[in-house]
Amino acid sequence: MLLAIAVSMISLSSANAQLDKQQEKDQLQQQLRDIENQIAAYQRELGQIKGQKNTLQNKINQLKKQQAALGLQIKATTLQIDDLDVQITMTQESIDRNTAKGVELKQQLAEFIRLINEKDGTPLLLAVLSQNNFSDVLNQLVYYSELSEGLHSILEEIKQTNGALAQDKQKFEDKQGQARNLLSIQSIQKEQLVDTESEQRVLLDQTRGLESEYQAVLGNTQKKAAEIRNRLYELTGATAQVTFGEAVEIAKWASSHTGVRAAFLLAILTQESNLGKNVGTCNRAGDPPEKSWRMVMKPDRDQQPFQQITTDLGLDIETTPVSCPMRQNGKQVGWGGAMGPAQFIPSTWMGYKDKVAAITGKTADPWDIKDAFLASAIKLKAGGAGTVQGEWAAAMRYFSGGTNPRFRFYGDNVVATANRYQQDIDALK
Repeated sequence: MLLAIAVSMISLSSANAQLDKQQEKDQLQQQLRDIENQIAAYQRELGQIKGQKNTLQNKINQLKKQQAALGLQIKATTLQIDDLDVQITMTQESIDRNTAKGVELKQQLAEFIRLINEKDGTPLLLAVLSQNNFSDVLNQLVYYSELSEGLHSILEEIKQTNGALAQDKQKFEDKQGQARNLLSIQSIQKEQLVDTESEQRVLLDQTRGLESEYQAVLGNTQKKAAEIRNRLYELTGATAQVTFGEAVEIAKWASSHTGVRAAFLLAILTQESNLGKNVGTCNRAGDPPEKSWRMVMKPDRDQQPFQQITTDLGLDIETTPVSCPMRQNGKQVGWGGAMGPAQFIPSTWMGYKDKVAAITGKTADPWDIKDAFLASAIKLKAGGAGTVQGEWAAAMRYFSGGTNPRFRFYGDNVVATANRYQQDIDALK
């Protein structure tokens, strides 16, 4: 009786915890809807400002609206991450419950097998005939029947529990993947916010707040072209750094082999490089054991390909840098192991290295800038980037494998960056 009451109390406590998590989830989603409405309002205002005359005040207003919208987008992404954190916790609890249930069922199965083995030593007919009266015979038959039914019931329950556990584990991995994508997007949003604030400061320094100075800055195209050509095009994980002008030439070369617009390719690689920089690097000489490739890469997906890649290139597997996993509240989210400026994970690189080698005539190297550009262009072309209209969807597929609108900031930002780069490329002509 006491055991039944205890089990009932535990079940009630678990139900209350689930209810609390569901309420927290509902509250987060309501806050998210409110913020998304505010973001939409800022986007409408930005559209109106961009349609106005190109004056210093309008440019400042545009930057301020962008900053306000980005601030809200960061909040919205944080809420989505928090929501996923609740879902991941609930899924983990379900995994723990089904794992514990599986252990208990296996113990019951072992006991049934032991009892059956005991009876197997005595044939059923002999066991029945050895009884003293008809009542004992019936009891023996019932006992055998119950053993058989009990064994069947436990086996069925184990099958259902294993099925539920497999679903939970897949759900957990999917949620972790979504959380990793949202953390990536949040880092891009924060970078964009810093960039717009920096742009505003530089603009005011250059113009001293005067309209005439601003118009002079806009009109000085020759000086602007030289600055564009010579500024550093930063690439995380590349074996060498290049200027923007050099990066444009490499992108045009990759474009000539794939048909992917050079400005769009540069925008993708900029965003991926920023992600690599924000994640940091692992597996470098002197890094602690927890940052080694064996710890940061998904074992059954990326470790063997990474061994093959480093062997083919004659690299030291223990000191070849890769990206670290994302972290949220001190916990690892998903896996790291992305390589070079295009941030290919080893298993994905294996699908493109031969295509790159067929064009370059050498072993493909994900840390080499030209190879990284070319591999990205091939992947983007397969995702639909052969036309300007297909670029947004191609960017989304490059990032997450699909076009889930939850991650649309990535695609939106790549397209906006590509448009800015196209203006810069045009200014270099």
